[in-house]
Amino acid sequence: MSRQLTHTEIDFEKEKFPIVLITDRISSPANLGSLLRIADAFHIEKIMVLDSVIDLNSNRLKRTARSTEKIVDINFYDNLEEILQEINKEDYQWISLEITEDSFPVSELKLDFTKKIALIVGEERSGVHEDLLALSKNIVHIPMFGNNSSMNVAQAAGICLYEMTKKIIDNRN
Repeated sequence: MSRQLTHTEIDFEKEKFPIVLITDRISSPANLGSLLRIADAFHIEKIMVLDSVIDLNSNRLKRTARSTEKIVDINFYDNLEEILQEINKEDYQWISLEITEDSFPVSELKLDFTKKIALIVGEERSGVHEDLLALSKNIVHIPMFGNNSSMNVAQAAGICLYEMTKKIIDNRN
């Protein structure tokens, strides 16, 4: 029988991925806490929180983040122009995670490995704002096979980050 390893026994290879996660109007402390945990798990560069008033000291956020709010680079922005000023200093490929008439499965995404990635995830009810969709070279979705057409933003971001980091690693081999 196999024994579950403790956190101190796990020796995963550490690698920082050239990805920033832009959250558009996320309002749930639990969702932002989960996104912090996922950002740490995939060791992305940072989270850029757009148009949100979530308190990083929220007990709900802290419970779901499991201390990752202390180690993940996270910054809050009042408007898109502030993000554009910061992120346009480097060459990013903008990718939105949203179901639209032009979106395609994230598994079919072809990354430009010479550019960093700006992955945009949207608000719990209305998704990614049209201004951010317009900036995106690619709009991807996660194929759904049940009755619902969406899933929790943190779960969706985790699936998308897995697909992207896998493509980056596969490209090196």
